[in-house]
Amino acid sequence: MHRFLRIAGALAFCGATLTIGQAAQAKEWPAQPIRVVLPYPPGGASDVTARLLSARLSQAWGESVVVENRPGANGIIANEAVAKAQPDGYTVLMANLGPNAINPAVYGKLPYDSLKDFAPVVLVTTVPLIIVTAANSPIKDLRQLIAMAKAKPGQITYGSAGNGAGSHLAGELLNTMAGVKMSHVPYKGDAPSLTDVLGQQINIALPTALAGMPHVKSGKLRALAVTSKTRLPSLPDVPTVDEALGISGYEAVSWGGFMVPNGTSQAIIAKMNAEFNKALQDPEIRDKLMAQGAQIAGGTPEAFNTFLRAELSKWKRVADSAKVRLD
Repeated sequence: MHRFLRIAGALAFCGATLTIGQAAQAKEWPAQPIRVVLPYPPGGASDVTARLLSARLSQAWGESVVVENRPGANGIIANEAVAKAQPDGYTVLMANLGPNAINPAVYGKLPYDSLKDFAPVVLVTTVPLIIVTAANSPIKDLRQLIAMAKAKPGQITYGSAGNGAGSHLAGELLNTMAGVKMSHVPYKGDAPSLTDVLGQQINIALPTALAGMPHVKSGKLRALAVTSKTRLPSLPDVPTVDEALGISGYEAVSWGGFMVPNGTSQAIIAKMNAEFNKALQDPEIRDKLMAQGAQIAGGTPEAFNTFLRAELSKWKRVADSAKVRLD
């Protein structure tokens, strides 16, 4: 019994020492520049979001928060780099739908594990897609599109930002839930898919709200639906997929959040989370993000973890059903 009590006391002491050590580490952190690794090139929704928030955090912490764009291989390059980084709070990943929730569903082997190699900090935004067609297209609404797809299986085409992209899987989810078979046409990003839908080489495209909204606002594209659960304030007259088709449960949104290498001090994660949430409440930042079609998220690391697990499960079901593989 005495031996058991000595062991228990030693363990309690180690736990207390670790907690005190983490608190001290968090108090000193940050003491050097922080690197935010982004799996996309400059200019996109994730890049704009990362730079907006990094600038605000740099002001708050008095240390540089530098965005490092590391595009390539569907986000694998950036994710692998962060997974192998030191868990000291100085390397942060801008996590996204494709690399962190879809890649595990479409690749048999990855050099990172979305759950085991990263610790969630905060989900910052969700960005709906817009189902669009050319303004002079005969397709007037989503219900008509689905009727055409049922009448002509495989002849209606939809463009995506690439094989395995969020827009690809969003189209497959629509196929499944609407009971149709539209043919997928992959592009290298939203821009070329929009060029071809404008020229009516394809019937529809599913760009992010950031990429598609300028064309909708200019009148060059007709928005058939948004892929979120609720309508976008910036496009109040455009229905959701559920509203347009009279179904329930369709949702396909791009999203962005911040993660750190697994093993990073919980005290540092808590400090990061608090500052991100504070920044997301700033009216100037909120207005800029919402102008891109983004919806503000925020919340706890635990909430982000729950969200990520649900996304992993959902997109694996969709990929398996549509037999989407990138091996």
